[in-house]
Amino acid sequence: MAAPSPSQRRTPRQAWYGHGLPYVPDRSRPGQLIVIEGTDGVGRSTQIEALTTWLEIEGHAVTSTGWTRSPLLEETINEAKAGHELTTTTFSLLYAADFADRLEHHILPALQAGFVVVADRYMYTVFARNAVMGVDAAWTRQLFGMALVPDLVLYLEIDVDHLVPRVLQGKGMDYWESGMHLALGDDLFDSFQRYQHRLISEYDSLAREFGFVVVDARRPIDDIQADLRRHIRDHLARVRLAGIPRDDEAVPASRR
Repeated sequence: MAAPSPSQRRTPRQAWYGHGLPYVPDRSRPGQLIVIEGTDGVGRSTQIEALTTWLEIEGHAVTSTGWTRSPLLEETINEAKAGHELTTTTFSLLYAADFADRLEHHILPALQAGFVVVADRYMYTVFARNAVMGVDAAWTRQLFGMALVPDLVLYLEIDVDHLVPRVLQGKGMDYWESGMHLALGDDLFDSFQRYQHRLISEYDSLAREFGFVVVDARRPIDDIQADLRRHIRDHLARVRLAGIPRDDEAVPASRR
């Protein structure tokens, strides 16, 4: 099954990116799926923590989900990464299994219960990483055809020059986020710069293709948070006013 084109992503009666989860009953989903995307070290976790608290204060039922946090796969993926031995294809399959498990057992039930679900990364992370690693794009997108199309994707955009000091002041550079598995540079720092430059380029392309809302992440944390809140507040207000449905009568992305 070929991945849908941009014009097919969010047409009436289609809430899934591709084939969906055929074994899961399709029920009403009054909640909202909001995705925060961005490269490694850009500050997604910090922003999501603050957003979750703010949304709760605003009166919303909120839950969050993060990359590779499925109880079924989290430990396996961590062990695989520590071994530095698995192929890109195997990692993609593990990530897809983690994603599908969280989608079925966490995201969909929360949306059906009317929660705002804030996701730290989504399928776009694999799209970007696999593109940098030379994996066939059509295969990657077909693999994640089970994905639900998010209601809002907020992309924390940054460049390598601003990213490096932020990472050095935070948790530092690690093997995977520096692209050491691709042998792009002579040392960790050089490899990090090269890998992140390529990764950010892929994210920028995805932002154009999928219509992400772009937020300038080069600014102070509080300024970024204010922008994120404004976009989310405006989106939720449009949902309330228009009564935007979340399943069979889904509205095209171009109208959101």
